[in-house]
Amino acid sequence: MSEQIFIGLDLGSSGVKGTALDPLRGIVGTASRAVDLRSPRPGWAEADPDQWWRGSLEILRELGALGTIRAIAVTGMVPAVVLVNAAGEALRPAILQNDARAVEEIAQVRERLGEVDLLRLTGSVLTQQSVAPTLVWLARHEPEIWSRVETVLGSYDWLAHRLGARRHVEENWAIESGLFDLSGHALDVVREAAGVAWPTWEEVVRPGVVVGELHADLARELGLGSGVSIVVGGADHVLSAMGAGLTTPGDVLVKLGGAGDILAVTDEPLFDSRLYLDAHPRAGTWLPNGCMATSGSLLAWERDLFGEESFATLEEGARAARPGELLALPYFLGEKTPLHDPDLRGALIGLTLSSTRGDIHRAFLESIAYAFRAHLDVLAEHGMTPRVIRVTNGGSRSRLWREILADVLGHPLHSIVNHPGASYAAAVLAAYGVGSVPSLDYARDHLEVGEVIEPRLDLREMYDERYQMFHQWGGASAPVSHVLARSQR
Repeated sequence: MSEQIFIGLDLGSSGVKGTALDPLRGIVGTASRAVDLRSPRPGWAEADPDQWWRGSLEILRELGALGTIRAIAVTGMVPAVVLVNAAGEALRPAILQNDARAVEEIAQVRERLGEVDLLRLTGSVLTQQSVAPTLVWLARHEPEIWSRVETVLGSYDWLAHRLGARRHVEENWAIESGLFDLSGHALDVVREAAGVAWPTWEEVVRPGVVVGELHADLARELGLGSGVSIVVGGADHVLSAMGAGLTTPGDVLVKLGGAGDILAVTDEPLFDSRLYLDAHPRAGTWLPNGCMATSGSLLAWERDLFGEESFATLEEGARAARPGELLALPYFLGEKTPLHDPDLRGALIGLTLSSTRGDIHRAFLESIAYAFRAHLDVLAEHGMTPRVIRVTNGGSRSRLWREILADVLGHPLHSIVNHPGASYAAAVLAAYGVGSVPSLDYARDHLEVGEVIEPRLDLREMYDERYQMFHQWGGASAPVSHVLARSQR
């Protein structure tokens, strides 16, 4: 008889990733399929749900050959918006959390909310990733599609539903959407302020809860057994934190994905308008966090612009470049935290005729590090000093980027070995949901911490100076960005 395994699926901006977990043997396999990040107009960020679906089925078929799948959980970007019809089909491309199209609608909803304190109700203020303005934009600009919407789901909850789960929204999608309070209660005041006809809203469910079984016909199609449970997963950045062993106040995670995430553990909610707030899968623990609109997606744009086939070539040039030679602003999709300004735009300064691709690539890496440092400054204002900083996701494979981060942040950076990210934590949740692991501490207890990169003291003064210049230039250039953004719309 084959071993029982548990599958975590992660819907990312550049691909779908799957991890197969045997609780006794650990990770027994991974698989991935590429998807396209679409930006058909400036500031837009979309993905094709059909690509998520096809990639997920291929991964389930591939990983299903490793053992008997007992349960599946799904994670993904939050709060991505999937418009769903009565048959459970996506009606249009998903709108991702770093999309910045609903600028006018944000102002409209904010004005109508008046003195409503969203920060205390939801842990965040109204921003470009709030779902209500996005839905107002859709109702206004795509009325025919809006008329056929049965419900709105997040990316991972939509996939779980198509696999066989009952319709639901996961706790942190609900919180970050701005449509529910921290207790999971619907906020009628926000919906009234939006001024559109609302579709059906689903129950809010915590990670680790069983919400259905894989459709029998789908299981047969994929060559899987019957009775495969579907377990609620969660937001990718939250599960990355869980999977990286963040459990103690002061634990910090830097997540180098398509967007840039930074999360810190607290035992009380931390309210700051510059940050978001999520619930840790461990009850009673919180994750104040930031999400920058671009990180790896900026580097992918750079690679494609230069016609490179891999990041290795760019990194080779950047390693030879002098630190701090150029200064960049990474606001190629506007910026989310801590600035909440979708009309910011990317830029480079200091270019000369002797500037190289290596100089430019290093400047982009440094700029993203400066943006992470700005989040640590916000946390420091609340008295939080990092106890440990860990780094995960695709960008963490770059030793140069980890070195730059350590230097700019001024803290040792702990690397995680063989860590598939959020898909691993989703697999742990799948096992936990059906009782095959007794505690979510499984992820922490089976963590393998690798190299610790220390900040280089000889670069501290230079990077402190560049960091101040980063802020100064960002503030000075913002009015120009705003004019350009308006013309681009």
